[in-house]
Amino acid sequence: MFDIAFTTENIASLFTLSALEIVLGIDNIVIIAIISNALPEHQRDRARIIGLALALITRLLLLFSLSWLASLTQPLFTLMEQPFSGRDLIMLAGGLFLIVKATREIHEALEEAGAEDGAGRRVGSFRSAIMQIVLLDIVFSFDSVITAVGMANELWVMASAVVIAVVIMLFASGPIVRFIHAHPSVKMLALAFVMLIGFALVAEGFEFHIPKGYLYFAMAFSVLVEGLNIAISRRRNRVRGNGTGS
Repeated sequence: MFDIAFTTENIASLFTLSALEIVLGIDNIVIIAIISNALPEHQRDRARIIGLALALITRLLLLFSLSWLASLTQPLFTLMEQPFSGRDLIMLAGGLFLIVKATREIHEALEEAGAEDGAGRRVGSFRSAIMQIVLLDIVFSFDSVITAVGMANELWVMASAVVIAVVIMLFASGPIVRFIHAHPSVKMLALAFVMLIGFALVAEGFEFHIPKGYLYFAMAFSVLVEGLNIAISRRRNRVRGNGTGS
């Protein structure tokens, strides 16, 4: 039985699916970073860890409820010749929430920039942040689980890939979150990503599928450009510092 489970096909599926699950979790990490930003600094890591732990639980529960998950793809009603399923409604609600969330965060960032030091930034509650993370984990878990079901035949392969991906995300998310918090321009870029993901989810709710590769390429290219800007800015600051010191 051990030999049957650990076939070459299953091992290849496990590695491939784990890599895809990590990629699909990038947007989850960015959104957790944005939500935790409203918390006091000493609560941010705790919110990140709890958020990713709940993401793991959500994905596993959906994975073990495949029949219920399949029922969510059945049309519930039709509006203007457009059928809507339970999954479509969840995608629409999640997308609209992200658009509103990103818009509010961008507005607050602009208000904070124009305010005096220590003013202009509201501090959110820990419970509210966790609730937002839980709701968004449910939305993002659909893509993750549907990808797992489409790529593997064995349930243990799907579950193992999800666990591996979330554990890796847990270790990688700390530096990513801290980097976003430390660089205001990167934070604004992350908010733009959140808004882009929100529009993609709304489009998904209307059965207009945007290939994820396009979104991730746009994000990666933007991060590369912003990284170059940060490197140039640091180099200029060093040159100015050396010039002042001399």
